[in-house]
Amino acid sequence: MENKREIWVDWLRVIACFMVMVVHSTEPFYLADGSAVLTPGDAFWASFIDSLVRCCVPLFAIASSYLLFPLRYSAGEFARRRAVRVLIPLAIWSLVYAFCWGNPAENLKGLLVNFNYAAGHLWFVYMLLGVYLLMPLLSPWAEKVGRKELTVYLCIWLFTTSFPMLRDLLGGRHQAIVTGATGLPRQALYPLWGEASWNSYGVFYYVSGFIGYLLLGLYFRRFVGDLSWKKTLAIGIPAFLAGFAISFGGFYSRIMATAGGVFPVQGPIDLAVQWETTITFDSTGVVLMAIGVMLLLRKIKSDGAFYRRIVLPVSQASYGMYLAHMLVLAAYSALFRGWLGTGGSALWVTPVEILLTAVCSYVTVALAAVLIRRIPKVGKILMG
Repeated sequence: MENKREIWVDWLRVIACFMVMVVHSTEPFYLADGSAVLTPGDAFWASFIDSLVRCCVPLFAIASSYLLFPLRYSAGEFARRRAVRVLIPLAIWSLVYAFCWGNPAENLKGLLVNFNYAAGHLWFVYMLLGVYLLMPLLSPWAEKVGRKELTVYLCIWLFTTSFPMLRDLLGGRHQAIVTGATGLPRQALYPLWGEASWNSYGVFYYVSGFIGYLLLGLYFRRFVGDLSWKKTLAIGIPAFLAGFAISFGGFYSRIMATAGGVFPVQGPIDLAVQWETTITFDSTGVVLMAIGVMLLLRKIKSDGAFYRRIVLPVSQASYGMYLAHMLVLAAYSALFRGWLGTGGSALWVTPVEILLTAVCSYVTVALAAVLIRRIPKVGKILMG
């Protein structure tokens, strides 16, 4: 039973990986040397498409929890396996990006304390490693926790997912909002329940952020059985639609409020951070969408030829795809934006450019990652 493959998790990885590339294909339409939205059409499509797929990263976190938590082997063995599977490929690709983009000497120096900001997508791996550090500590509790107790903690966490919007409401939309439920208090961050300029560790600090997805994966594994299609659709679709409405409505309305009817609208990066208040990865709308998608994907049980030949190999290479994809995606994005242009009045141009970039990047990186991973000894070191 321990070695039984969870087919729906493979589908989740394949779909979530594509969603990540859609997110990154959308970002140039509101992020460019700061914050910049050229047209009302760009404002709508960037908000709509980015919000629609924003639960991609939480889905990866849920999958890790579902498969790994609580631990089924010692903390030392867990650390060794994660180092081989996650840490070594991260180190290799961090070096690749350091030499490909920007000043290599400065990039290498910066790697001592953080990821290369030019390869901003690598933040996810650092976050995931932090979650992995907590798994051995929480595993004894996870093995014994009851449904009611876990539900209480999940409810507390769900409350913290409202913090980005609550800070925004209390502090005023003109202020930049730090991404995350807590973060370091500063002038632009409205303090909540124990936070102050000298203390970021408020009441909810330790039960906020991605730790909730660890608990969510555990809850579904332990306490959510095989729901009927009727129940799955009755819960999953409303959850997703409600989450999308919150995410898209907040994102789009913030851009339009900033523009005041005048485009292009531009500003510092903090402006885009404020626009993204309702699409932060630990915000209520994104959580609801992740729950909806997960419920629907859990109904996939077929392990036919398409699954074995396409889905499974891509799923196994998905981590490598995540690490490598920005090298390809940046080139495709520049190609299609140069070909179709930017800032025009045709509403179809923006979504076409986004989807072309995402699809071409996905196919290219998937083929490369699957083939590289098959190279004896070297392949899995590079792609995880």
